[in-house]
Amino acid sequence: MKSYLSYTDEVRHALENNLPVVALETTIISHGMPYPQNIEMAKEVEQIIRDNGAVPATIGIMNGQIKIGLSESELEEFATNKSVEKVSRRDFPYILASGKIGATTVAATMIAAQLAGIRVFATGGIGGVHREGEITWDVSADLTELAQTSVAVVCAGAKSILDLGRTLEYLETQGVPVVGYRTDEFPSFFARKSGFGVDFRMDTPEQVGTLMDTKWKLGMEGGMIIANPVPESDAMDHNKIEAVIQQALTEAKENNIAGKKVTPFLLDKVKQLTEGKSLQTNIALVKHNAAVAAQIAAAYNAKSKES
Repeated sequence: MKSYLSYTDEVRHALENNLPVVALETTIISHGMPYPQNIEMAKEVEQIIRDNGAVPATIGIMNGQIKIGLSESELEEFATNKSVEKVSRRDFPYILASGKIGATTVAATMIAAQLAGIRVFATGGIGGVHREGEITWDVSADLTELAQTSVAVVCAGAKSILDLGRTLEYLETQGVPVVGYRTDEFPSFFARKSGFGVDFRMDTPEQVGTLMDTKWKLGMEGGMIIANPVPESDAMDHNKIEAVIQQALTEAKENNIAGKKVTPFLLDKVKQLTEGKSLQTNIALVKHNAAVAAQIAAAYNAKSKES
């Protein structure tokens, strides 16, 4: 397995010296945002993690290697190369074996992070049960990954284009803790509210770090969600964004958009319909998640050393 992993010097040094590390995905760079906002966001997020006491490890697949940390030129490649494939658990071995370039989703980033020994991952929002999932059976592999892979995922909830109620029900069935970070309500990505609650509220990185340490020391494998709402100054109104999403969903159906193409299509359509406001909110929430994830990684690192 180790022969598939490749590290930047910064990440290797951090892991060898038991320093806090935060994993980052590449799908948000290759498929979630346009150029040049994607590369600007990627660099800023890495720096935010450093500024908050941890080391960033942006993860992607290139030339038959799982890259744990990317160089500046590699980040540029993920930001500009139109042939970058979207990689989840199903695709992981194929992209590696074929030598293609693949951007890791939440699920694939969790897999790579666990292989590398990284326990905290910052992203925008997780995937989940799609609307009309009872008809299409379209359920993101992120949810099954959270049930089996021991990585804490700091996110602004699930993407609001999804069926949040069914997503939370699925997570409950799989035994995945949903922690509200300084909130009692599950955030809905672009908005701070959703109408759904969380399992537990925690207000400090130390509380979250202790929960992580306890869960995994008990041998209870699987991840957890740290739901961190977008800052109020950047949040969108829940009702307004819901109306926009309904319009985007209608257009997706009319254009027979399905499978892994649904989420990029919907996010792009929402960006158009909100005249770019959704992209600003997306960037803001990713930065906020990165800062919180770094603080949690440092707290978990200190707690695991204690015990």
